[in-house]
Amino acid sequence: MHIDKINQLNSFCSQVRRDIVRMVHAQNSGHPGGSLGCVEFFTALYKEIMTHSPTPFSMDGHNEDLFFLSNGHISPVFYSTLSRSGYFSIDELKTFRMIDSRLQGHPTTHEGLPGVRVASGSLGQGLSVAIGAALAKKSNKDKCLVYTLHGDGELQEGQIWEAVLFAAANKVDNIIATVDYNGRQIDGDVDDVLSLGNLKAKWEAFGWCVLESNGNDIVEVIETLNKAKELTGKQQPIVIIMKTEMGFGVDYMMGSHKWHGVAPNDEQLEIALNQLPETLGDY
Repeated sequence: MHIDKINQLNSFCSQVRRDIVRMVHAQNSGHPGGSLGCVEFFTALYKEIMTHSPTPFSMDGHNEDLFFLSNGHISPVFYSTLSRSGYFSIDELKTFRMIDSRLQGHPTTHEGLPGVRVASGSLGQGLSVAIGAALAKKSNKDKCLVYTLHGDGELQEGQIWEAVLFAAANKVDNIIATVDYNGRQIDGDVDDVLSLGNLKAKWEAFGWCVLESNGNDIVEVIETLNKAKELTGKQQPIVIIMKTEMGFGVDYMMGSHKWHGVAPNDEQLEIALNQLPETLGDY
């Protein structure tokens, strides 16, 4: 990938991170840690990988790639990426978590926010929804793909593994799932709360093709997603185990579960913004 393109994508990432900390700070509510850790993934998906059309937005997404955010609490990174990809006005980010806003703490559909096709945040459900969408695409002879993102702590939900088993048994080979493997959840380290063990071996045992990626390296994220695309259509669903750092880009947030759902105060916001160059203009 050309260095100019890499710099452009990294600039986009920096601005999205500024959006995240400002949105959460403004309402003193939200989930900055996981949002910051997944910026490269969202940037890669919406700026390089997916075939998608912001306008006009259609709920059925025929002849478009679809994305479903299962761990909906990281809505700040989702909203910022959607707005800066043309789905709605960047200025609307100011309404995050306000009463009657379309940008609720967890994505919902009844407000009609472009880019959001399912309400999420009740953990464990997103993979089932994504598999249903993938099967619908097969039925409709639609060659586009379905992408989904999950938290590692979310994999402690039993419904996930039912869906994993179903997808492999039914050869749902037009889906690419990604796990944000930062090792943290709201109550502490994942290994301390309920260890996932050998996650790669588990997915393989359930019949999935497994790739691994450094989720905070934009080039590697794009390369891995492109490799995953090449592996679709081969009778096997695909998952990417994406290793990230919670709070990536803001030094005092990195590596700690304490920033899973805590907003920065005024002083902490200033420190964070000083570490994140403004590249595309703040809202």
